Order: sequence, then structure tokens, then C-alpha cells
Amino acid sequence: MIDPAVKAPASAPNAPESAPTPGNAGQPCAGPETLAALAASIRAWGAELGFASVRIADVDLSHAEPGLMAWLEQGYHGDMDYMANHGLRRARPAELVPGTVRAIVARMPYIAAAGASAAAGDWRRHELARLDDPATAVVSLYARGRDYHKVLRSRLQQLASRIEAGIGKFGYRVFTDSAPVMEVALASQGGLGWRGKHTLLLDRDGGSMFFLGEILVDIPLPADPPESNHCGNCHRCLDICPTRAIVAPYRLDARRCISYLTIEHKGAIPVEFRAPMGNRVYGCDDCQLACPWNKFAHVATVPDFDVRNGLDAPDMVALFEWTEQEFSQRLEGSPIRRIGHERWLRNLAVGLGNSLRAAVSGTRAQDAALAARIRAALLQQREGASPLVREHIDWALAQGEPPAEAKAS
Repeated sequence: MIDPAVKAPASAPNAPESAPTPGNAGQPCAGPETLAALAASIRAWGAELGFASVRIADVDLSHAEPGLMAWLEQGYHGDMDYMANHGLRRARPAELVPGTVRAIVARMPYIAAAGASAAAGDWRRHELARLDDPATAVVSLYARGRDYHKVLRSRLQQLASRIEAGIGKFGYRVFTDSAPVMEVALASQGGLGWRGKHTLLLDRDGGSMFFLGEILVDIPLPADPPESNHCGNCHRCLDICPTRAIVAPYRLDARRCISYLTIEHKGAIPVEFRAPMGNRVYGCDDCQLACPWNKFAHVATVPDFDVRNGLDAPDMVALFEWTEQEFSQRLEGSPIRRIGHERWLRNLAVGLGNSLRAAVSGTRAQDAALAARIRAALLQQREGASPLVREHIDWALAQGEPPAEAKAS
């Protein structure tokens, strides 16, 4: 899964656009002990709402500005223009919401409990094994249940309301991958974890399989100290990346990332990345599956992230045969719905092409039947396909043809 800081923004929540000064809430009169007690209560209330951890972060991210600008100057954001449009504002929360002095940062795990138990205690190996099944489509774990934007935003809003009930009106705004905020930098600053070499947040007790959310507030709560880095000399996330998108430790070229290509990218998937995509049709978890810290990853604490539509092991041809209406109906409330039916078909066509190549070269009894089924599905969908989808279907069909040298001989 790509760093949440480089996902497309969702609609902003209904929260105050501008924050009243802390004086309106009476907070400057509160002493250190009162503010520390409030911070402790916020952590407890967050736990009651299903968050695995809640911390308080200082909002000075000036140390992150050079890295952000270098990343943008390299063009690593691809065609995510909104990343460049906001520029350094991403590292300046107080400019986004005037009056902000702290961020309440929270994380919530998303691995479905049923899937974790089915993996017989080693869910990472179980997930990696899916990549070798040409009949199955692989959807990133975070996208198999309900849209996390809605889940976290709702619970963060409940947390803010709980604070308001305790202290009165205060200035705040809730975010979950929904505004120009450097979420990983904020979370790291507040001690929620550290930025791993794959650019995602890591925690010693929870790995990286969790969502992030934050509430920018005008209350001068005592800030938690940052977490130190514990990646050491490990580079498994770099080694396993199918497209070498992690070009250096802590540096991701989104243009090469399968999560970006299948979710954010709107045009044709570059040919050089189609074969490495394999059967990954929405997102990619490889760098997280390789990370040793994810042996400590937690299962979801809320039922919203339970698997829907069998997306933990879906039949790829069946997904490709969904009409646009079926796509919209079946994926209602899912983050996948945001990419639209056309890009869904584009991704699946690539996955089917890779599966076709594996099937025609396979020796199992079922390989020939699978190849015939894939060809039939591709040809049937091609007739009414858009130019974008048809291009990927034609590429997929070509994967079932013998190599040019074989034809010549």
C-alpha cells in the first residue's frame, strides 16, 4: 500500500474551517497538570473508539520540508498534481487551519480478523502465496472492507465531540487522508511510530497495517516525543518491490509503484510495469508483507474492515465480467469504487494477461481450461470496451501467443 500522504484526497469533513483561539475555550488558563489529564483522557477515549494508539504531536514539520520539495522536484508524485499544488503547505498545518498548535494523531488496524485466522498464524506468507495463483486477483488488504475514509472520519469526529463535551467549544478539524497534511510526518513526530524505508509508518507493537487519522486542534496539549527509527540495516522492502519503486531508503517513486499505477494513475499503465504487476489488480502490499515488524500487526478492532464480496481471494475472470452497474452496486461503500469501472477493467485486463501467460506455459490439467476462460472473457469485453481498456485487452491477449522466435522456427 502506498504512503497515505500520496493518495488522492477525499472530500473534506464537515468541521470548522477556521479555529477559534484557545482563549475561547478557556485553555490558556489550564495548567500543565490539567492539560496532561486531558491528553490522558483523549487516549482513553480513542481506545474506546477502536484506535490502537492515540498520541499528541507538535505541528512544527519544518524538518520535513526539504525532503518534500526534493520529492516533488524529482517528479516522484507522477500525475498527482494536487501534491505539487499545495507544496510546502503540507508541512505547515497551522497555515491549513489557523490557530492549530497540536495534532491528535491516531492509528487503527485494518487486517480482517477472519483472514488472519484463516492464515493459520502466518498471514504474511498466506498473502504472498496468493501472488502465485493465476486464477485469483489480489486486492490490497486495506481495500477489502469498507472505505476507511468514512470509518476513521466518523470515529475521529466522535472523539472530537467527546473532547468538546468535556471542555467546551474549541478549534479543531478532522482529517483522514483528506487534506494536504503530511500524515506520516505528523504521526512520527507524535511518537505513533517511525517512517520505514518503504515510507510508511512503522510501530514496534503494530507493524504498518493500519490507517492514520488526525485532529488538528488549538489546545496546547503536552506533545509526545518522536519514536526512534528501528529499521536498522534491513532492506527487505526495497528488495521485494516488483517494480523497484522504492528507489532508495525512505524515497518512493510513485510513478513506478503498483499502488499508484492501479489506483491513482488515470491513463495507460506503462508496458514495462504490466508484467511485474502480476495478478495485483488494486494496490500492492509486497513491501509490507516483507517487513519483519509486521509479524506484530494487529487485526482490525472494528467490523467495518471485514472482507466484502470475497475480495480476499476473488476469481479474476468473474471480477472482469462485472458490468458497470454491478461494479457500482457491489463496491458501494468500498474505496475501490473511487477509481471507476474503466480503470477497474484496465487493471484486471493486465492481471488477466499475466495469468494467461502463466496458464499457457503451465503443465497442470486446469491450466488449459483457465487459458480458454481468460481468452473468452477478454474477447467478450473487448467488443464494447473504451480505447483505454481495449489497449490493455489487446496486450493481455498477446500474452497468450507464442514468442516471436517460436513462430519463426
